[in-house]
Amino acid sequence: MEASKGFQRNHDELYMKPSTRLRKLISQGDVCVQAPGVYDGICARIAIEQGFQVMYQSGAMTTAARLGRADLAFASLNDFAQNAQMIANIDPRIPLIADADTGFGSPPNIARMVQMYDQCGVAGFHIEDQVANKRCGHLKGKEVVDMETWKSRIRACVLGREAIYGGSDIVIIARTDALAVEGFEAALNRLIAAKECGADMAFLEAIETEEQIKQAVKALAPMPLLINCVSLGKTPWFPPEKLGELGVKLAIYPGAAGKSVIHTIRRAYKLLMEKGEDDAAAMGLEPRGFFDVMGLQREMEIDRLAGGVAFGKGA
Repeated sequence: MEASKGFQRNHDELYMKPSTRLRKLISQGDVCVQAPGVYDGICARIAIEQGFQVMYQSGAMTTAARLGRADLAFASLNDFAQNAQMIANIDPRIPLIADADTGFGSPPNIARMVQMYDQCGVAGFHIEDQVANKRCGHLKGKEVVDMETWKSRIRACVLGREAIYGGSDIVIIARTDALAVEGFEAALNRLIAAKECGADMAFLEAIETEEQIKQAVKALAPMPLLINCVSLGKTPWFPPEKLGELGVKLAIYPGAAGKSVIHTIRRAYKLLMEKGEDDAAAMGLEPRGFFDVMGLQREMEIDRLAGGVAFGKGA
């Protein structure tokens, strides 16, 4: 019993729902919270290891990782939700924000999406105003729905949240892609309309200048603003300290892992093909070390405390 208490002491902190924790984090003074893009269990484990307080499941990277396809609305609600459930529950103390694309259908479908995400442990999600046949926000040729359709999507999110048994404070993030299509003022008007319909946070995709960020923060206050940091994309790259000074509350980095992985794996496979060598060997991570990152130590401790013998001789 004493051993059991010792293990339990690691989990004595008071429970806080991930969505509530996310709300608390984005309400801090002049602080911009960083949320690295994660698309699988390995990314999530490493993000947690490195101490990030929030994680972000990118639709583009989820589509790439699960389907091997470009961000052109190939992924379904089930693809997104199943991936989110796995990531969000690795460590529920780290809130996960998930992409919800255009909501996966009509208002009833959107309301169902909100409920599924909440059940999966998702802390917040963003829904956008592109047409159903959407594409990455940093590609050309985007189209957006009319204002009334956009408002109906946000209202459906609110209705879906209100229908969750026991209540929910899952964070509704309104994303507009209208800047590239209709201009800055029209994009701001869409975010203001979303706020009036019940959205909690604003996401102005592919924002182009520091001045636009300042104007958006001022026009939307007290609604917090999220910035999408895509390297070599349309938005200038700002350090989190600068974004905090500008009034931005959250910065997501969807490609931080995915694009780096392409370079790393391409190099590794090229070396394997040409020389038959393991590129990772020089960096020194034996199988045990890899599994430690994936939580092996905790599993061994559970086995020991339960009286198991699976790891009596180590691993």
